Amino acid sequence: MDPTFAELADHALDLLKLAPPDQRILIAVSGVPGSGKTTLGNAVLDMINQHWLVRNSSSTQSRIAAFVPMDGFHLTRAALAAMPNAEEAIARRGAPFTFDPDSLLALVQQLRKPISLDSKPIYAPSFDHAIKDPVENDIVIQPSDRILIIEGNYLHLNDTPWNSIANLMDELWFVRVDRDIARRRIIKRHIKAGIAKDEHEAAVRADENDLVNGEYIITHSMEPHRNIISIQDSNYSD
Repeated sequence: MDPTFAELADHALDLLKLAPPDQRILIAVSGVPGSGKTTLGNAVLDMINQHWLVRNSSSTQSRIAAFVPMDGFHLTRAALAAMPNAEEAIARRGAPFTFDPDSLLALVQQLRKPISLDSKPIYAPSFDHAIKDPVENDIVIQPSDRILIIEGNYLHLNDTPWNSIANLMDELWFVRVDRDIARRRIIKRHIKAGIAKDEHEAAVRADENDLVNGEYIITHSMEPHRNIISIQDSNYSD
C-alpha cells in the first residue's frame, strides 16, 4: 500500500479533530482524466476508516468517512440528446457542460449543514457504467459520516458555479500525472468500458475529448491545498 494513502488518511482525521462536532470535513479530490484520482480517493477512504477504528476500538460505528464520485452528476444520455447541440454533447460527454453542477452544489450545501441527533441520511447519485447513466439516490451518506471524500474532474474549477462547490470544501487535493501516462490509461479504460471498439477509436476519443478536458482543468482550476503524484500503474483503477 502506498504510504501516501496513510499520510493523507491521518491528515484527514487530524482535520476532523479540529472541526466542530456538528460539522463534516469535505475534501475534493480532482485531477485530469486518467490521473488516478478515483484510485486515490477510494484508498484514502479505506485507510481513514481503518485508522479511525483503531483509534476508536470501543465504538460500534463501522465507519467515519464516505466517498462520493462526481460521475453521478453526469447528464443522462436522454438529456444530452435533447440539447440543441446534441451531436457535440454526446461526442464530448465528460466535458464540463455535460454535467449538472447545480445539483452537485445543492448536495454539497446539504453536507455543509450542521449535523444533529435529528439529522437524516443524505442521498447522492451514482453512475452505472453498464447502462451509462446516473442512478438516483444510490449512495447513502449517514449523519455519522463525518469525512467526505468527493472525487471528480471539475471540483477545483474557477468557473461558475463550480467555484462555489470548491469554496465549500475544507481542502482541495489535486492528483498530478504525466500526460502520456494519462493518455495510455484513458485508451485502456475506453476499450475496457466498451466506449471504443479498438485502440485507434479509443485514442481518437482520448485526444479529442479527454485530454482536451484535461488541459482545461489544468488551466482553469484553483490552486489546491495539496498536489499528489499519481500512483504507479500496478495500483491504478481509475
